[in-house]
Amino acid sequence: MQLNLVELATFGGAIAADRAIGEWPNAVHPVVWMGKMTGLLERCAPASGRRIQLLSGALIAVLVPTTFAAAGAAILAVSRPYPIVQFLAGVALLKSTFALRALGEAARQVERALEQGAIDEARSGLRSLCSRDPSALEPPALVAATIESVAENASDSFVAPLFYYALFGIPGALFYRAVNTLDAMIGYHGKYEYLGKVPARLDDALNWIPARLTAFLLLFAGWVRGRRIRSGWSVWRRDAHLTESPNAGRPMAVMAGLLGVQLEKMGHYRLGDPTEPLSVDKIREACGVLAMAAWFGVSMTLLSIGARHVYP
Repeated sequence: MQLNLVELATFGGAIAADRAIGEWPNAVHPVVWMGKMTGLLERCAPASGRRIQLLSGALIAVLVPTTFAAAGAAILAVSRPYPIVQFLAGVALLKSTFALRALGEAARQVERALEQGAIDEARSGLRSLCSRDPSALEPPALVAATIESVAENASDSFVAPLFYYALFGIPGALFYRAVNTLDAMIGYHGKYEYLGKVPARLDDALNWIPARLTAFLLLFAGWVRGRRIRSGWSVWRRDAHLTESPNAGRPMAVMAGLLGVQLEKMGHYRLGDPTEPLSVDKIREACGVLAMAAWFGVSMTLLSIGARHVYP
């Protein structure tokens, strides 16, 4: 029971810290350190040769997540004799694995810029949400890309870290965040085709359940907020497989259906139906659905932690 109370307190503290503070400074942010370690290993990796790059990518995919998961476990173990220190360390580490407030603020930044007609500012704001080049995007496309990022990051930046925290504690959440960081840095086509293949596949595997769980949470949140739940369900079933990622299309398709809009990345996918225009207020609606889904996710995490006491 004591362990569960510590986990519950740590989880509550991390959620409160995200709401009150947002992101930690870069100098002390574990995800920034993950990125630096990945960059160092990437520079040391061979620049050519498929097999050696695949092997190097596999080693990176093991080394970086394992290092941070082990470091997190060690910090908690060393601080165990000092409950306050352990609590603060746990809050700091767990908070670093998710970014709900930052996600909402980034989306609202794009929304405000579009409302003011500051297209260049909106394009700049979108860069903090996704890796897509926004330089040629017009307002409707900027709205669509923002909604897509809100939906996809609901899984990557919130539900998935909480899912692995509920299963494996803080080391599990750190392991997931490190894998997701690897995928963001080297898990894409082009220069990192072979070096990033194993990290990308590992990220796909770890996100398989959280992405579908996120879709359900968004659907339920949309129902509570009076959105188009039938459309959300039908678009999910019809369009979720159209994205290259086996996971990203799930929450994005649900969000498209709930809002009655069509989300399109030219030459890649088209999700949903253009029942309503891609107006700026759709970003606000998407953020509302995200916030409701997030609280459902928090509730599920609390229940799962508590259930371990009832059914150890």
